[in-house]
Amino acid sequence: MKLSALQQSYLNRRSNSFRSSGPLDSSTDSSIKSPSAIFWLLLHCLSCLISLVFGFRFSRLVFLLFSTSSTNLYTSPFHSSSELAKTLDFHSVLPTKPVGNIPLPSLNDTAANSRVVVGRHGIRIRPWLYPNPVEVLKAHRIIERVQTEQRLQFGLKDPRKIIMVTPTYVRTFQALHLTGVMHSLMLVPYDLVWIVVEAGGISNETASLIAKSDLKTIHVGFIQRMPNSWDERHKLESKMRLRALRIIREKKLDGIVMFADDSNMHSMELFDEIQNVKWFGAVSVGILANSASNDEMVDRKKGKDENPLMPVQGPACNVSNMLAGWHTTLPFAGKSAVYIDDRATVLPRMLEWSGFVLNSRLLWKAGDKPDWIKDIDALDGDIENPLGLLKVPWVVEPLGSCGRQGLIWWLRVEARADSKFPPS
Repeated sequence: MKLSALQQSYLNRRSNSFRSSGPLDSSTDSSIKSPSAIFWLLLHCLSCLISLVFGFRFSRLVFLLFSTSSTNLYTSPFHSSSELAKTLDFHSVLPTKPVGNIPLPSLNDTAANSRVVVGRHGIRIRPWLYPNPVEVLKAHRIIERVQTEQRLQFGLKDPRKIIMVTPTYVRTFQALHLTGVMHSLMLVPYDLVWIVVEAGGISNETASLIAKSDLKTIHVGFIQRMPNSWDERHKLESKMRLRALRIIREKKLDGIVMFADDSNMHSMELFDEIQNVKWFGAVSVGILANSASNDEMVDRKKGKDENPLMPVQGPACNVSNMLAGWHTTLPFAGKSAVYIDDRATVLPRMLEWSGFVLNSRLLWKAGDKPDWIKDIDALDGDIENPLGLLKVPWVVEPLGSCGRQGLIWWLRVEARADSKFPPS
């Protein structure tokens, strides 16, 4: 009895589904004998066979061919924008007159005339939800103008020019490192001159990179090529920086000289802090020493419950915020990398050049300058850090809350010397 009742309910639901599907008869026999039903059944079977052979749904192609005709079998369940405009009163929501120079939003004409069909369902192309890109650009210019006025009113009244010195050479990771420094310099709100000294002479690769910055650049070449050992590389980079200092003296560039390697990372607060230097200043540099050996990293963390602190190079002050010494000790034990492609920790020198800034007038031959600065022509080029430019080291002005703020991060990550990516 229960089985017959279930069969009767199933037949009722099946007959109701056939009634709602179209003008076909409700009986099963009449639906099978209908010519249109037999045609669509045979077409469906043929499409399935073709799909098995070719590996894609051939029925979609048949459906798209029939849907392009005037009598579309599947209509979109969405209303077009013109129909919505008739049912909704937009004049009650939007003002009748434009406010200022901002035009009133208009409906997307493509939404009413376009028809996108995916499978058996229509998709309505809705209007673009985001604002006009021209208006967005105007808004960004207004924000930039407001920030400029805020700096002029509350910032430094007469900021000095920043002269950035960067040694570089063509290698695998040059584009990666140099692009990062270039983007940092593009965000500096002060007048800036970028002196790029390239080992091995001027190359098209470096020139094309720095040309994208739209900064004031001085690109000079250095005859000697960059060696493969880290010790010789540090010495050559010192000579390249001295070459840039001589260019500053010859051109009498007035401003604050900074030293930035192409792999350094800078905080934007650094460029505000160095404006406080009078003659010769120093900031703290965070050392991001990396190691290619996993065993060495495990040995460092072994026996330590908490994360180790990042080592810092920079000035050390006493309770009176006066220079008392230097933070130079690095908590790294073991073998240091000798060559660029060594699988060992790359360590910096005792004090990195990037942690020092100086007034460019110290380099001029003539002018009112203190007598504790050395003549750069008398130097042989092999100086370890900018302290070699001074006769007495106690004249250094500690910056960044007396060296308590880390404003620069030092990192050296290089590819193998025989790497060919990108192709040269």
